[in-house]
Amino acid sequence: MYNTTKLMFPKTCYTAFKFRSVFSEFPFFNYVQSKALDDVLYTNKNFVACAPTGSGKTVLFELAIIRLLMETPEPWRDVKAVYMAPIKALCSQCFESWKKKFSPLGLTCKELTGDTEIDDFFEIQDSHIILTTPEKWDSMTRKWKDNCLLQLVRLFLIDEVHVVKDATRGATLEVVVSRMKAVHTFRTSQYPEASLSMRVVAVSATIPNVSDIADWLSNENGPAIYLDMDESHRPVKLRKVVLGFPCGPNQTEFKFDLALNYKIANIIQTYAEQKPALVFCSTRKGTQQSAAVLAKDARFIMSIEHKQRLMKYANSILDSKLRDLLALGVGYHHAGVDLSDRKLIEEAFTMGDLPVLFTTRTLSMGVNLPAHLVVIKSTMQYVAGSCQEYSEADLLQMIGRAGRPQFDTSATAVIMTKIQTREKYLKLMNGIEVIESSLHSHLVEHLNAEIVLQTISDVKMALDWIRSTFLYIRALKNPTHYGFSADLDRCGIEAKLQELCLKNLNSLSSVGLISMDEDITIKPTEAGRLMARYCIAFDTMKQFSKVSGTENLSDLVGFLYYSREFSDIQLRVNEKRSLNALNRDKNRVTIRYPIDGKIKTSEMKVNCLIQAQLSSIPVQDFGLTQDTAKIFRIGMRISRCLSEFLSQRVKAVFSAVVNSLILAKCFRAKLWENSPYVSKQLEKIGQTLSTAMVHAGLTTFSKIEQTNARELELILNRHPPFGNQIRESVIHLPKYDVMVEQLPRYSSTTAEIVLKVSLKNQAQLLTRRAAQDHHYASVVIGDADNNVVFLQKLTDVMLLKGGSWSKKIEVAKAMKGDEISVHLISSEYVGLDIQQKFTVYYSATSNVIFFKLLKCSFADMGNKRHCNHFCKNKAFCAHDCCKVGVTVTRKRSANQETSFTSYLKDLRSRCDTFAPTPVKRLKVSKIPYLNPHLILSVALSRLLNVFQDSQQDLNQVNITSTGHSKSSTALPEQAALCKNTSSLQIPTVNFDLGNEWDDWGDFDDDNLIHASEPALTSYTTAQPQIQQCGENRTPGRSLGLHCDMNTVMF
Repeated sequence: MYNTTKLMFPKTCYTAFKFRSVFSEFPFFNYVQSKALDDVLYTNKNFVACAPTGSGKTVLFELAIIRLLMETPEPWRDVKAVYMAPIKALCSQCFESWKKKFSPLGLTCKELTGDTEIDDFFEIQDSHIILTTPEKWDSMTRKWKDNCLLQLVRLFLIDEVHVVKDATRGATLEVVVSRMKAVHTFRTSQYPEASLSMRVVAVSATIPNVSDIADWLSNENGPAIYLDMDESHRPVKLRKVVLGFPCGPNQTEFKFDLALNYKIANIIQTYAEQKPALVFCSTRKGTQQSAAVLAKDARFIMSIEHKQRLMKYANSILDSKLRDLLALGVGYHHAGVDLSDRKLIEEAFTMGDLPVLFTTRTLSMGVNLPAHLVVIKSTMQYVAGSCQEYSEADLLQMIGRAGRPQFDTSATAVIMTKIQTREKYLKLMNGIEVIESSLHSHLVEHLNAEIVLQTISDVKMALDWIRSTFLYIRALKNPTHYGFSADLDRCGIEAKLQELCLKNLNSLSSVGLISMDEDITIKPTEAGRLMARYCIAFDTMKQFSKVSGTENLSDLVGFLYYSREFSDIQLRVNEKRSLNALNRDKNRVTIRYPIDGKIKTSEMKVNCLIQAQLSSIPVQDFGLTQDTAKIFRIGMRISRCLSEFLSQRVKAVFSAVVNSLILAKCFRAKLWENSPYVSKQLEKIGQTLSTAMVHAGLTTFSKIEQTNARELELILNRHPPFGNQIRESVIHLPKYDVMVEQLPRYSSTTAEIVLKVSLKNQAQLLTRRAAQDHHYASVVIGDADNNVVFLQKLTDVMLLKGGSWSKKIEVAKAMKGDEISVHLISSEYVGLDIQQKFTVYYSATSNVIFFKLLKCSFADMGNKRHCNHFCKNKAFCAHDCCKVGVTVTRKRSANQETSFTSYLKDLRSRCDTFAPTPVKRLKVSKIPYLNPHLILSVALSRLLNVFQDSQQDLNQVNITSTGHSKSSTALPEQAALCKNTSSLQIPTVNFDLGNEWDDWGDFDDDNLIHASEPALTSYTTAQPQIQQCGENRTPGRSLGLHCDMNTVMF
C-alpha cells in the first residue's frame, strides 16, 4: 500500500498481552495510526490528530484508553474516560464496538445521550467509559462542583472536533471543552499532591489550522501535540469529480434538484464500476424521489442468488414503497424511516447486496457505511425553510464515505452542482476552509451557565473565562471575522471581547437572570439558575417573563411551541395533509385546541403534534412520530422550567402556576390532565389496550381497581394473571386525601387554616409502590385575587414515613372573595390530582360588638373623658378619640330610644336570624341550662359599671329588650333588683381569649372582665332568680363574666 513498511508496526510490539484483543480486527496499524502511536500510547500529553475521514482515527482513542489502564493499578474502580461525539449515531456506534472490546477487560461502557433513559449521575457512577454528546455533557457539567464523579474524569476524548465551527452546535462543544479544562485546573489546585491530571485527545477531519486547536487544548505544560495528515495519506486513494449542470435564471432550486434526479443513472453507470454507490440528497423526500426515478431508469445486473438475498431483505421491510424499491436494487435511508427498516438497509448495503443507497447528510456523520462511489446531488440544502449551501466540513464528511479499505484501493466522489458554481467547488476541493469559533453568536446562554457555576463573578473574570475558549485564540488571529478592527492589538481585542461580555451581561440583567451592582459584581438569580439547570435558551426565558399569570393550558402551550429550542423542527410539504387532518377533520377525533387556518409554519406543526400526542390521537407518518418524540424530550425540560419559574412569583399568578404544573405533568405522562386514557400510564398497557379499556368505560384508576381481574382480561384479550397485574399496579399507585380546616384564629384581614395531606392506601404502599421513588405531588393554594397563598412539594417517601403531613397556613383576605382553591397535582401521573374549594371566614365579631357597644353607649352624653386606648403617644396616634376625648351625655329622656338601645335591638335580631359561624361553637361545661338573655344582661351590666365612677349623676339608663318588657323602670327599682341580683351565685361561663387574641381595642381588660367562680352546688337554688333577672333585663354590678376560648366555639 505504502513504501513505509517500517512505520506499519505489528500491534503485538506495542501493546501488552492483555490488551491485544482490542485490536483483533487487523494485524497492523496503518500509516496514520503508526505515526501517532508513540505520542498517544507512551506519553500523557494532550494530543490532536488531523487526518482524512476513513484513516482509522478511532483507534487512537482506543490506544489512549489503554494508556490510562496501563498507568492505573487494578482494580480500575475509579477510572473514568469520556468520549464525546457531535451526534448520537456516532456515540451508539462506538458504544456497540467498545462494549465488545473492553468488557473482557472488566470495563463498563454507558451511553449518555438524549435518547437514553438513564438516571445521569447514578448510572455513570459505576461506568468506566461514558459516551455522550456535547449537549448532554453540557447539562451534566453545569453542576460539576456538586458532584465529585465528574472530577474523576482522567481522559477526555473528542471526536470530530472540527464541528466547533458549526453555527448551531459548535458553541456548546467549545464551552464544554473549556469547562473540562476548568475542572482539571480546579482539581490540580485543590489536590496538588494527588497528581490527578486529565488528558485530552481530539481527532478532526483535515483542517488547515490544526495548530489553533492544539493551542486551545493546552494545559500547564504547554500546547497539545498535534499530527497533521493531508488527503494524500488516505488509506484509499480518492478521485474527486465536480460536474456542473445548467440552471436557468427562472429555475428554482426545487426544480433544479428534480432535474438532477434524471442524471444519476448515467453517473452511477460511469463511475460505480458495479460496486456500491451512496447518493446524498438534501431532503428526506428527495431521497425517495431520486430512488424512485433511478428504479425506473436503470436495471442492475444481478445473479439469482443476489436477487434472492434482496428479496429476503425486502420481505422484512415495513415500508411498502421501500420494499418495492429494495427488490429492484435501490434503497433510501433517512431519520424518517422506521428503525428496524434502517437496520436492514444498513446491513444490506454493508454486505454489498444493495447496489445503490440514497440518503441524507446526517448519515455521513452517523452510521459508518463506506462506498466505492459517493455522489452529492446538489450542493444546496434546506435549513429552516430556506436554501443554503453545504459547508465545507459537511462536504468533506460526505466525501469521506468514499472508499472501503477492506475492499478497495481507490474510490470516487462526484459533486453535482450548477455550472455557475463548478469552479468554486473545484477550488474548494483543493483548498480547505479555516475553522472559526461560533461562540460569539451564543455567548449569552453560556455566560449565564458560568455565572451560576460561579466561574464568573465580575467582568474581569468573564474575560479570564473567554481566554480559555477557542474564540479567544481565533479572535487574536482573525479579528475581522468577529466584527473587530484588523488594526487592533492584543489589548484592543481583549477590550472588545470584554465589551461583548458586558453587552450580554446587560441582556441577562434586563430579564432578571442575573443581578449586577455598581461595582459590576455579578450574582445569579433563581431564574438564572433555572435557565442554566434546564439548558434553556435566552429567547425562551424572555418569553417566560411575559407570562401575565392568568394563562390557561392553551396559552401555556402557545408559550412552549414558540420556544427557540424547537427552531430546528422543519415543516415538510408532504406532512401538511396529515397535520391538517389532525387539526380539523369532521370524520375523526382532532386536537383539543384547534389552530386557525391551515398548518403553514413549523410552530403550528409543533403545536399540532403536542396536542395530538396529549390527546392520544395516533400519527401514522413515521417522520412525524420521530419529530413528536423529539418535541416531547425538549418539551419536558422546558415545561418543568416554566413551572418552577412561575412558582417563584406569588402575586397574581395562581392560575398560570397551576396550569404550568399540570402541563409539565402532561408532557411527562403524554396525556391531557382530563384524558380518559389513564391506563396508558400503567406498565404493559399501550395505545391499543388503553383504547379497549376506554371503550369498556374504564376511564379512571378507581374504575379499573373496582373491576374484576378476569373481566379485565376479557376486555384486553389477555390470559391470567394479566388482569391481576393491572389491578395491582393501580392499587399501588398513591391515592391522596386532602383536608382543609379553619382554626378559630381570624380577624377581618387574616385567617388561619390547617392543610392536611395523607395517603389513603398507606398500608399497600408500604409493601410496594408502582410510582418511582422520586414521585411527588405539588400542593398549591390560591385566593380569589389569583395570588398564590401556599406552594409545597410533597414526596411519597415523606408521606409514608410520617403517615401524613399538615401545615398551618395564614390566609390574607382577598379583595374579590373569601373562597380559596386547593390543588394537589401529581408530578407524573394523570388521574391522581385533587381540586377543592374552601370558603374562609373572616370576622372580628367580638372586637366589633364590644367596641360598638362602648362607642354607642356614651354617644352624645355631653362631657369629655379620656378614651381607654393604650396608645403610647396619643397626640400622634390614628385615633381621633385619643386627641379630642370621648363625649359623654349627662342625661337622656326616659322614653327616648338611645342609639345604644337601637344597636342592642339589631344585635338580638342578628342572633335570632343568623346561624352560628362555622367551626367555632359555644361550649359551657357542667351547666344543664343557661338563659341566653341572662348572659346578655350580665355583659351589659358589666359594661355600664365600668363607667359608673365617671357618671355620678347618671340617674337612669333605659335598656329595651326585644321579646321582653319594653317599658322603662325607675332607677330605685333597678337598683333594688340589681342589689338582689348581686347576691346570686352565677355559674361560670369562661370566655378567656388568651393573650394572642387580646385585641379589644378601647377596653381596659382588668376593669371590663372579672371572673367569678361560685360552687356548682349553689346553682340549683339560684336558677329562678337568674331567670327573673334575665326577664327584667337589669344589669347588676356584682355579676361576673369570664370568657375562655378553649371552651367556646363561635
